[in-house]
Amino acid sequence: MLRIGEFSKLSRVSIRMLRHYDEIGLLHPASIDPFTGYRYYSEDQLPTAGRITALRDMGFGLTAIGGLLANRGDSQVLEDQLEARRRALLEELADIQRRLRLLDTAQKRLRKDDSTMEYTVNRKTLPQRQAACLRMTIPTYDREGDLWHLMMQETAHLNLQPDDPCYCSVVFHDGEFKEKDVDVEAQKTVKGTYPDTEHVTFRTLPPVTFASTTYQGPYDKISEANAAVAAWIRDNGYAYAGPAFNIYHVSPHDTQNPEEFVTEVCYPIQKP
Repeated sequence: MLRIGEFSKLSRVSIRMLRHYDEIGLLHPASIDPFTGYRYYSEDQLPTAGRITALRDMGFGLTAIGGLLANRGDSQVLEDQLEARRRALLEELADIQRRLRLLDTAQKRLRKDDSTMEYTVNRKTLPQRQAACLRMTIPTYDREGDLWHLMMQETAHLNLQPDDPCYCSVVFHDGEFKEKDVDVEAQKTVKGTYPDTEHVTFRTLPPVTFASTTYQGPYDKISEANAAVAAWIRDNGYAYAGPAFNIYHVSPHDTQNPEEFVTEVCYPIQKP
């Protein structure tokens, strides 16, 4: 048997934390001297202390760790929890990378870096076109990929023939920016006719005249592109004439490097 100090050294867990683990039922001493109150631990408890430390280092809270230890005989439960933690960490990593990009952009501006992007806005018209369309409500804007995955899944057996040029775009149907529950529609222009699937419909889209600018880089630059288009619409005496949409010339389907994304920000317009 090991006294608490000895167990602390061997497990690399402080005495304070060992006492806390005991209080919350995470790791009880093997025995407590009824006269002195000294806590004694077994050498067999060292692997458990090591597992607790490893799980804490992965970011699990003590409550979650208690549940994992209680189900440690069920490898599937552990696998599911580890995979869920992996997904959460990847989401945190993506958010940190986005924040770092914003910091880099701010620092470049402060240094008056000449590489700061300038946006050229043009008036364009998309002609009438046939498109595969999928409209749904997604949790947040960064979940647009859900639409494309579902469209690909439901139309794989149809062998869709892309139009030339093929426009892959997303229309934002909400009249405002929304923090959640976003109403969006993915559209991919195709040749030929096809039967509708459960979620995908094939429609002839009418011509649309719009003001747009194209930029290269991550999606968090869209606000700057929006500002450039808005200023052009104001300066040229146009009015907005429908929901905005983005055309993805180079998307996550083509590259995993956000710096290589090419996005065209589009706003339908008309003369008032």
